[in-house]
Amino acid sequence: MVAEVADADVGLSVAAVAQRLGVAPATLRTWDRRYGLGPSDHRPGSHRRYTPDDVVRLEYMHRLLVTGASAAEAARAARALDLEAAAAQAVDAGPVAGTDARRGGGQVLAMPGGSDAQRGLAHAAQALDYPACVEILQASLNDRGVVWTWDNLMRPVLSAVGQKWDSTGRNVEVEHALSGAIQHTFASFALAHVSRSAAGIALLASVPNEQHSLPLDAVAAGLAERRVPSRVLGSNLPAQALNDAIRKLRPCVIFLWSQSAATADTDLLRDLPRFRHRAAVIVGGPGWHQPRIELPEHVELVSDLSDAIDRITRGAGG
Repeated sequence: MVAEVADADVGLSVAAVAQRLGVAPATLRTWDRRYGLGPSDHRPGSHRRYTPDDVVRLEYMHRLLVTGASAAEAARAARALDLEAAAAQAVDAGPVAGTDARRGGGQVLAMPGGSDAQRGLAHAAQALDYPACVEILQASLNDRGVVWTWDNLMRPVLSAVGQKWDSTGRNVEVEHALSGAIQHTFASFALAHVSRSAAGIALLASVPNEQHSLPLDAVAAGLAERRVPSRVLGSNLPAQALNDAIRKLRPCVIFLWSQSAATADTDLLRDLPRFRHRAAVIVGGPGWHQPRIELPEHVELVSDLSDAIDRITRGAGG
């Protein structure tokens, strides 16, 4: 194993820094040639070596890349980095995903054809680096929006984690850490975009016995992005509690999630409380997309997150 801490008198080789960052040595040489982020330790009769300051700048550039920045933007920010401030922040925050080649126990998530952002999130999740996961997710939500982040970053990495569990029986802790980071990021995003608009409230819940609720947080964040207020009641909500919530909130839209056919209950839909102004009832999730399911006429079925946000927004008058 290559040493992970640069010696003040020796510095690090290209191979050592490449291993530390998880990139190819050729990538480092490209960054040196194109952006001037190369080894600065010049000694007669020996190869150039990376100093600790060089490594800090490269680690910073790498973190920006995995959050979606272009190479030119990341390099520009890395060159302008305040090294003293970065060092102080590192002490406060602790280790960051991507800077320790041994983190995660050598376990790697299969991300064939994955983007830099996907691989960065997968690496952070595998290392159980919750702060790094949140940082990557927040940057993507701010730059790309809810639907893009869900479809192109969160779901692919969650799928890779699930496949790892299916094939090895391990990685449950990674799934929990990543799901927690996603839920936290969506909730923070929704709160930052909360609105007191004239649009009616949307009630979002999983059906009874349904344990999956992460898609509800995605819908809530997408609605907040459109300034549509919502209330998320989470997973496995008993039918009586759902009906009580409907009576209390008088929502304009009710959105119910079912992950599997075992939880998709059409009788539940028929028994929902009714008022003078009937709430739009919208359902989503694989459970409702089964051939045997016959939805009541007043119930709409959505195909994906974008479709759900569009239809709920229309139903809420947003």
